[in-house]
Amino acid sequence: MLWSDPENEPPEEMRDMQAMLRRAGILLALAMLLAMLVVGLH
Repeated sequence: MLWSDPENEPPEEMRDMQAMLRRAGILLALAMLLAMLVVGLH
């Protein structure tokens, strides 16, 4: 069973989800930086 299982490499969906999570994390970090700047300016 193990030798015929092609699930060793991650499927496309997992890679897409990881890329989306990374992008979302970067966007979240930028948004938090902006919020801190706005709060600091006021």
